[in-house]
Amino acid sequence: MCDLPRSFLMFLAVMLLGLRRSNRLIVSLLVVSIVSASISVDAAERRGGLRHPKNIIIMFADGATATQWELGKYSARQLFNESFTVTDVVFRKGELGMLSTHPLDAYITDSAAAASAMSTGYKVNNFAVSMSPDGKPYKTVMEAAKAAGKRLGLVTTAMVYDASPAAFSVHARSRSEFQSIVDQYLALAPDVLLGGGADYFLPSGSAGGKRSDSRDVMAAFAGRGYQVVRDTAQLNAAQGSKLLGLFADQDMDLEIDSDPHKQPTTAQMTAAALKALSRGSPRGFVLFVENENPDTAGHAMDAAGLIKALWAFDKAVQVALEFQRKTRGETLLIVCSDHETGGLSPTYARSGASPGSGARVFSMGASHLKLIAGIGISIKQAADKLGRKPAPEVLDEMLARHFPGFTLDADLRETILNQQPLERNFLYATSGALSRMVARQTGLYWGTSGHTSEPVVVGALGPGARLFRGYQDNTDFGKNLHRLIDRSRTAR
Repeated sequence: MCDLPRSFLMFLAVMLLGLRRSNRLIVSLLVVSIVSASISVDAAERRGGLRHPKNIIIMFADGATATQWELGKYSARQLFNESFTVTDVVFRKGELGMLSTHPLDAYITDSAAAASAMSTGYKVNNFAVSMSPDGKPYKTVMEAAKAAGKRLGLVTTAMVYDASPAAFSVHARSRSEFQSIVDQYLALAPDVLLGGGADYFLPSGSAGGKRSDSRDVMAAFAGRGYQVVRDTAQLNAAQGSKLLGLFADQDMDLEIDSDPHKQPTTAQMTAAALKALSRGSPRGFVLFVENENPDTAGHAMDAAGLIKALWAFDKAVQVALEFQRKTRGETLLIVCSDHETGGLSPTYARSGASPGSGARVFSMGASHLKLIAGIGISIKQAADKLGRKPAPEVLDEMLARHFPGFTLDADLRETILNQQPLERNFLYATSGALSRMVARQTGLYWGTSGHTSEPVVVGALGPGARLFRGYQDNTDFGKNLHRLIDRSRTAR
């Protein structure tokens, strides 16, 4: 279909009527040439695979990029002899690209700035949520989707008002404006909203509530026809087309710590979201699914927590991929991230600290993965349990119970007991020392407890996928999404 604006065509028609007959033929030929060129471009785009999807599923692994994906693939094969869907299907069979990640005001990004660029197509300062430095709101992906008549879904293992889902949806000068973000969700009215963060839906004084006003926003959603669910069983039994699920007061647990009866997996939330969004959606939907836990594990430099988060995300991608296969001509599936966290560096290393140990070098392999897989608690939870002044006997009990096969070297023990971080780029003493303990015995090292500048990987399957091919800026990701959504709006 020709994309020339109706107003432009009407202008040409009026102009033709006002011309002398001798000039009408010339202008008519010009108009035919313009229209034919427009139709030819559309036809060329269709031949090149640039079709515009009815549905868009964005699978978002916060903090993960190439090194993390390779660890997920290698560990799945070595420990379970299983394939890894992200790498073996989406990246291998789909279009593959990379994104630079820097924000407007720095070289290293935070999640809010990165997700804002990917949502709006504009750079913003760190900690801003889809808003310019002078307070101008940029149109988000979800706002564009709503304007196009599409249904909206937001899923995360973090707080639903956290930086990434917020940046894909609403606006704030600072990502810490939690109450305002929740209020904007109520106004935006996404059809599906699943994750943690019940605290800012409830007034202060109620169980877990933190709102400064007396509003019960959970009840407000229910009053607008949303089915409200609070645990896994309720989610699995949900039948409505509008769904609010809040499974923790703040962030949901890392998979290594999670109780599956209380908190659903990313795969279960993805399946529930697709089920709800598929009900009565003639113009389709945009679904954003985030697993925050690769980022959380990266900040704690937690190998075991990261690996299990990657496996959980991969199961969710399998759910999305199955839906995409069933609606192949209609659904674009994108697997991506916002930045890298932790400077993950699996390597070979010295087997000891003594002067002669330099000749004894080991390379990380399957045996070391098995040792990591035996860890029974996240480093974050271990640090929380130990507290700021851990007693030596409590530390020893923690290690024996949850880190079988590991030995804490004397220097690392002192780091934990004295709460003195190892390096300036290791912000947390306990997690840094426990991480280094694991690294010294497995070769899975980390460079930092923060974010890095490493470009992120994008894989895409389905109509419009070729837009995400190649090395681009993260603002291009947002521009491409808006192009696909806006075109689908004009084509209906």
